Amino acid sequence: MTKSNPGHYFEDFKPGMELVHATPLTVSTGDLSLYRALTGSRHALYSAETFATTNGFDALPIDPLLAFHVVFGKTVPDISLNAVANLGYADGKFLKTVYPGDTLTAISDVIGVKENSNGKTGVVWVRTRGENQHGETVLSYVRWVMVHKKDPSSPAPDVSAPDLPEAVAASDLVAPSYRDWNSALAGSSWRYDDYQVGEKIDHVDGMTVEEAEHQTATRLYQNTAKVHFDAHAQAGSRFGKRLIYGGVVISIARALSFNGLESAAQMLAINAGTHAGPLFAGDTVYAWSEVLDKAELSDGTGALRLRLVATKNHPCSDFPLKGEDGKYHPDVLLDFDYWAAIPR
Repeated sequence: MTKSNPGHYFEDFKPGMELVHATPLTVSTGDLSLYRALTGSRHALYSAETFATTNGFDALPIDPLLAFHVVFGKTVPDISLNAVANLGYADGKFLKTVYPGDTLTAISDVIGVKENSNGKTGVVWVRTRGENQHGETVLSYVRWVMVHKKDPSSPAPDVSAPDLPEAVAASDLVAPSYRDWNSALAGSSWRYDDYQVGEKIDHVDGMTVEEAEHQTATRLYQNTAKVHFDAHAQAGSRFGKRLIYGGVVISIARALSFNGLESAAQMLAINAGTHAGPLFAGDTVYAWSEVLDKAELSDGTGALRLRLVATKNHPCSDFPLKGEDGKYHPDVLLDFDYWAAIPR
C-alpha cells in the first residue's frame, strides 16, 4: 500500500462522483504578470488598472483564461494523471470576475463514461466549477478526456454520455457595460458593428514556444500531467518527447489574436474546443479567427462568437482548417469556439 497518489484510472470513475481537488490557489498580480510574460497577452483590460476601472471593473482583473488554467490545473491529479489525451471542451461559462487576492478552488462532477472499443481506454466527461473564497462559482466548464484502464479485463460500464449544447446562449453571457472604452489605448478603433458574421482574420504574427517557457507556464497552473514534465518517461512514448499543454496553445493563440481583435478582450464563454494536433518545443504557433455570430448585450457592450484556429509552423493567410475528407489539416493544433465581449 502506498501513500502516493497513483491517479484515477478509467474504471475508477462513476457518474455522479464528486471530486474536490486539492491545493486552493490565491491568485495575484504576480501571476498575471508572469502569464503576460509567457503568452505575450497585450489586451489593455488585463494590462492597465486605470483602463479596467474606467470600464466597470473594481480593479485590474485576472484574465479569464488564466483563471481557467488555474482551475484546470487543480483537476489534473484526480482526472487526467493517467490520461492519453484531453479531447475537448464545451459549455464553459465565466460567471464572475476574478481579482488579485481571490482564492480559487476546483470541484468536478463526473457526468459520463464510455469505454473505447480497444478495451484499454475510455472517455470520461466531467463538469468542473471554480469557486472563490466566498463559495461563489466564478467559472464552469465541461471537458472530456481519454483515460487508461488499470485492468483491461475489467468489465465495461454502461455508456453514459452527456447531452451538451452546441454553444452557450447569448442570454447566459455575463459582461459589464463598457462605459468609456478608449480605442487608442485599446489598440484599435474596430468595434462591434465593424465585424461581420463570416469574416475571417489572419492574425499575422507567430510565436515560437521554447521548452523552458511551456514548462514554466504549466508549473504556474500547478498542472502535474506526466506528458508535460517527465522527459525520461516520455522518451518511450509515441512521440518520444514531452507534449506542450494544450492550454498553452489556447493562450498563445488568444494572445496572437490581439492583432485584429484588439477590443474583443474579455472572454465570456467557451462553446467548444478541440486539440487537433500536438505541439512541441521549437514549434511556432500562428492563428486566425472567424466571426461565427454576434449578440447585443447592453447599450455599451456586444459579444462576438469567434472560432480561433491555431497552427504550427504554418502562417495562416490561407486559413487552414479541414480538408475535403473532413479531417483537420495536419498543421492545425486547435479549433476553439468562444464568446468575447466587445464595445459597441
